[in-house]
Amino acid sequence: MAGTSSEARFALPGHDETPVNTRLRGPDSMSMRSKERHARLLDALNAGEIDVDDLARRFGVSGSTVRRDLQHLSKNNAVRRTYGGAILTGHVAETTLDQRFAVQGKEKQAIARAAIDLIEDGDTLILDAGSTVAAFGKLLLQRRLRIITNNIALLPFLAKAPSIELVVLGGALRATSMSTMGPLASDALRRMTADRAIMSADGVVSTRGLCEADLDQVALKSLMMQQSKDVIVLADAGKLGRAEQDAWAPLPPRWTLVTGAGASAEQRRLMESAGARIVVAGG
Repeated sequence: MAGTSSEARFALPGHDETPVNTRLRGPDSMSMRSKERHARLLDALNAGEIDVDDLARRFGVSGSTVRRDLQHLSKNNAVRRTYGGAILTGHVAETTLDQRFAVQGKEKQAIARAAIDLIEDGDTLILDAGSTVAAFGKLLLQRRLRIITNNIALLPFLAKAPSIELVVLGGALRATSMSTMGPLASDALRRMTADRAIMSADGVVSTRGLCEADLDQVALKSLMMQQSKDVIVLADAGKLGRAEQDAWAPLPPRWTLVTGAGASAEQRRLMESAGARIVVAGG
């Protein structure tokens, strides 16, 4: 998202302002002081690690200790508790499609090119909304495909492609993403199946799935994945582990992630543990 930095700063009561990075630093000892552990818990949450049991293992403490820490942070408005974990407060406002493409545009183009190798002529594809999926769709104009999409931004391009059969999902317009959603889109999609769903997201977290701002968005995304044999997620490295929004679409047991060369080894490991086959653009 535009304006999002990989580093944020949080001031904790009685604690100097502490940098929160996207990588989790391991605990120094079993007797880690609580204030230091609180800062490192914020590190972990900023990286998208939100499961209590996982955090307990990483910090070498009990689950009840992690829960007490999260409760303390929630009282100070640093985090908001969720079922089984927590998320950072202060969610970033959703940006427009043009603003999203302005961030990591070259990486998104590289991801789109890498994803082209994963489809075959004659495929039926579901194309999700989003700037990276839009970049991918613009590379399909000479292919022989059936495309089902709610991505309004792609229609002027796909409509001119002679070998593409285009099916547009109706519904309510979501102007920020230039897409349709809602019950009309879902009802139509339930009557169709696809070979592959090409998905986007505001964030991808191994323990949760695809992160978005709106429940209607994730309902349609979940259905897109359910109606497809294969799921391919296009996400630049900055989206891996990002959990800035409240709504989630769980991923299937096996899926493919196409990401940029900047994806950390730790995030790749986490995604693989969640069933992903990793394709690194330019890698």
